[in-house]
Amino acid sequence: MSSSKSVDRQAPVQGAVVIHPDREGRGSARDAEARLEEAVGLALALDLEIRETAIAPLRKLTPATLFGSGKVAELGILMEAVEADVAVVDDSLTPVQQRNLEKAWKVKVIDRTGLILEIFARRARTREGRLQVELARLTYERSRLVRTWTHLERQRGGFGVMGGPGETQIETDRRLLAEKIGKLKRELAEVRRTRTLQRSGRKRVPYPTVALVGYTNAGKSTLFNRLTQAEVVAEDMLFATLDPTIRMLRLPDGRPAILSDTVGFISDLPHELVEAFRATLEEVQEADVVLHVRDIASAESDAQAQDVRKVLERLGVDMDERRILEVWNKVDLLDADGQAAVAGDAKRAHPPAVLVSAATGEGCDALLRQVAALVDEAPPVDVYAPAGEGAAIAWLYRHGRVIERNEGKDGSVRLAVSLTPQALGQFEQLFPSAEIRPH
Repeated sequence: MSSSKSVDRQAPVQGAVVIHPDREGRGSARDAEARLEEAVGLALALDLEIRETAIAPLRKLTPATLFGSGKVAELGILMEAVEADVAVVDDSLTPVQQRNLEKAWKVKVIDRTGLILEIFARRARTREGRLQVELARLTYERSRLVRTWTHLERQRGGFGVMGGPGETQIETDRRLLAEKIGKLKRELAEVRRTRTLQRSGRKRVPYPTVALVGYTNAGKSTLFNRLTQAEVVAEDMLFATLDPTIRMLRLPDGRPAILSDTVGFISDLPHELVEAFRATLEEVQEADVVLHVRDIASAESDAQAQDVRKVLERLGVDMDERRILEVWNKVDLLDADGQAAVAGDAKRAHPPAVLVSAATGEGCDALLRQVAALVDEAPPVDVYAPAGEGAAIAWLYRHGRVIERNEGKDGSVRLAVSLTPQALGQFEQLFPSAEIRPH
């Protein structure tokens, strides 16, 4: 078997062996079986046929091959026995380790970073998403300059702004690679500038903004569709959503808000992707409320939540000061006893979590009330509008939360209303004849 075997999605069968190196003392909150299951899910997302899986204990790391020589030989026998085309190693491999394992096993070897990058490459639809993926994968390639991507690019060509590296990848000059990376960074800088202008425009229309974050496959897109009546792709697979989506959301009092759906997080998210997707995830940094969606029916829910928090911290989102509300999704998958136990845990959480089922709609009204309460934390003010200022009154009802209304005999109106600071400033500019006093 040649080491240039390819993972071509057009081929009828691409057999894979998925290996999870179990590092002792790694300090991970999830066990090896769960991590192996997740790695299998990633491989299935690339349409690979899983022919065998293995957990390989690592007592010490071998610089040349990651695994010890005995384990390398043992896994090589396994590859040959199942006629594997691909070995998926659920860990980060150095370029040397990757090449040495390919020579030893005579199959194509993909590490966790390469696997996730390829999934992103297949799923990105928007120009921004494609630019971000291309930048991430070129950054990943810069350190190795081997044919890591030819197994996927040679047959289907490139995407985005570049053609596929094809058979000439191994000869790619570092200077050319640096030029391509520089070009992509400039294009992404322009995208970031455009998105900043878009956010500035949204701030001038002072709607509160809400961002969904969570582990991949936690149900964010299903919840997004439920709350906004949108039709975003929502599938039971890892990384079904990559490109950011923004829709209008109606809060219980009828006031509009802006809801954004973001890419799912995953444990050990490659740093290339965190950096490349920073422009997309800036929506999270700018949001008034962040909804952390968790798959509460998963045994890995707590560990997944820790992974999400780590990525948010890497993005500079302050977990203590931001308005982060945990949304415990998929309660419909729990039995009665499980739902009762989770409900108790949700009440004891700080702040209390909201139980929902995005699939059935259960708990979504309560969630919207919670969101409205979070964005309405500004203390109310009294607004006195003279007779004939119906437009000012209507504006306050659209952009604020009216707590109390009193009408004078002369046709004037006094409203006690809660407004965000941006909304209050805009109201003062639009309706200078209205008088504003502390409530």
